[in-house]
Amino acid sequence: MFTVARWICPACDPGDAAPDFSRTFSLNGSAEKAVLRVTAMGVYEAHLNGQRVGDFILAPGWTAYHKRLQVQEYDVTPLLKEQNILRITVGKGWYRSPMGWNDTIRQGLGQHPCGLIAELTLTYPDGRKEVIATDESWGVQESCVRFSEIYDGEIYDASFTPDQAAPARCFDGPTHTLIPQEGEAVREQERIAPVSIFRTPKGETVVDFGQNLTGYVVTTLEAQVGDEVDLSFAEVLDKDGNFYTDNYRTAKAQYRYLCRDGKQTYRPRLTFWGFRYVRVNRFPGKVTRANFTAVAVHSDMKRTGFLRCSHPLLNRLFDNIVWGQKGNFVDIPTDCPQRDERLGWTGDAQVFARTACLNYDAERFFRKWLRDLAADQHEDGYVGHVIPDILHAPKASAAWGDAAAICPWEVYLAYGNADVLREQFASMRRWVDYITATTKDEFLWTGGEHYEDWLGLDAPSGSYKGSTRADLIATAFYAHSASLVAKAARVLGEDASAYEALHGNIVQAFRCTFTEYKTQTECVLAAHFGLAEDPQAAADQLAQMVKDAGVQLRTGFVGTPYLLHVLSHFGHTELAYSLLLRTEYPSWLYPVTKGATTVWEHWDGTMPDGSFWSANMNSYNHYAYGSVADWVYGVAAGIRTDESAPGYGRVIIAPKPDARLEWLKAQVHTRHGLVSSAWRRQDGAWRYEVETPVEAEITIAGETRVVPAGRYVFYE
Repeated sequence: MFTVARWICPACDPGDAAPDFSRTFSLNGSAEKAVLRVTAMGVYEAHLNGQRVGDFILAPGWTAYHKRLQVQEYDVTPLLKEQNILRITVGKGWYRSPMGWNDTIRQGLGQHPCGLIAELTLTYPDGRKEVIATDESWGVQESCVRFSEIYDGEIYDASFTPDQAAPARCFDGPTHTLIPQEGEAVREQERIAPVSIFRTPKGETVVDFGQNLTGYVVTTLEAQVGDEVDLSFAEVLDKDGNFYTDNYRTAKAQYRYLCRDGKQTYRPRLTFWGFRYVRVNRFPGKVTRANFTAVAVHSDMKRTGFLRCSHPLLNRLFDNIVWGQKGNFVDIPTDCPQRDERLGWTGDAQVFARTACLNYDAERFFRKWLRDLAADQHEDGYVGHVIPDILHAPKASAAWGDAAAICPWEVYLAYGNADVLREQFASMRRWVDYITATTKDEFLWTGGEHYEDWLGLDAPSGSYKGSTRADLIATAFYAHSASLVAKAARVLGEDASAYEALHGNIVQAFRCTFTEYKTQTECVLAAHFGLAEDPQAAADQLAQMVKDAGVQLRTGFVGTPYLLHVLSHFGHTELAYSLLLRTEYPSWLYPVTKGATTVWEHWDGTMPDGSFWSANMNSYNHYAYGSVADWVYGVAAGIRTDESAPGYGRVIIAPKPDARLEWLKAQVHTRHGLVSSAWRRQDGAWRYEVETPVEAEITIAGETRVVPAGRYVFYE
């Protein structure tokens, strides 16, 4: 990876300040090519001759650092001069910030702060190569970044004059863990102007960007030395219209910029925030909209899926789901981007994987994260609650650890590339084998500790867990993962018999043990995973439970993603639409009626009277329930891939319209081309428009036909 470079760090701990490492050099002629390879223990930003190197925000990203640390490569040939200075600033990032909820849980790998390794290779026209590598010849000094940390923000002093650079110190940092860049780079994506600036009832000045997003604010102003910009961040206002930050918990999320003389622009360099609103605590002169621009950052994925319909609130929901994905796909799939958490929760990832791969080309993104999952997986097959696994929980949880099997399968279905199964197959098997080895009862998963139907609306008072039995949930996912391992084995030409037999035994044990279903989620899982003796009866029972509850869902994290699928698959599509279109709490559209611009963690994060669900656990950018979009793509619009030809090598289109919508259109850009399905009410009948780049099986009003690639119009 590196030929002669050494790991370097400051000789003395710089404390909160982010160090600048630098090296000056002259060209020995006219270089034909210049390539910089670099990584760090923290996050870095490199400059050559004052120009930013690359556009990767928060490089090198977040991986299972003890086993995998990505190295980036940049072509810097256009930035070369006769006399050069290469400068690299290193902040704490994920690597050295306190992560999790316990200060003893840290990502740092030792006593060396701010570690850096870099190598600039110059190639001359005659074939000579010159290597400028990190070693004792590099200098290091404090930078203008006086403080930078993932949760607590950044302090930048533009007027700071550093002491003379001191020699860097070499140390024996990791080399066997270095890998080429695997994931998508995190980049600036969209720039958003404020929609308003207003004074709150408390007299505070607040900037509203109109959209909850993940990224930072760029400030442009005229100032003098000694002036300061001090900002705070929030997702929502309280019921009185005041700035609200309690749901950020201990995250300080500070933004302080100490000015120099003249006109200037500050862009935070080594951190990010989740926010919609910005409170201006201190600012020189009049605050105007021209002073601020919000910049959304996320992994650089190509948008592939689009949903639109005649219902304005549904369209806002579709947008919220996409914004939730953007805000939480910052190198890893996080649960939320704002509070003192931002962790790669496995449960959230598996719930949303199908929707994620419809909205965006997320193959590379997931494959990098799944490699970290496999790297952090214990020898016995245990999978942590978060990846990278910084929580080190004593036991794995059903539906969370099952990401090891579910996510590779969903990525395979979306893109048709069996390499993801090939890479993850050992991990998938070890996960199922872990359950087999740790359960108390053969062919069930009993005796574990689980999140269960997390945030189920039927939870007993004082509990975050729904009323669905833990052993039923765990066994259902045990069966599901075993079936996916068997499917993956068949795809890869491996012997699937052991896992096919295991799946059959789990199904039989489930049916013998769970002879009746007590909650909506129990009905959902029994029907969706094919565990019920009579899945139709389980779905009918579910439909009756939904009606008895006043056409309300009572499901939580485990049941909700499959709820509409079960209803529509077993003949209750109209009821599924009723849940989707419901605007009262609890529903997907209730937050939209309250002004949501992303998906909430709780259906009633803000209650009808304007009060909050809680301060302790109340994110307004939590993408998991956005998984409902896969039902809209796959059932309402009816676009699915044939499992026998994954990646939309053969398309199945079976739309199911509802008279409460005048029209709906879905588009998915696949590896084979555009798949589109649209329907609208026209002259009292349904008109369908379908476009497919490959052979498709199209079902309209119960009539199925197989058609070649092309565009088609059908009437019902």
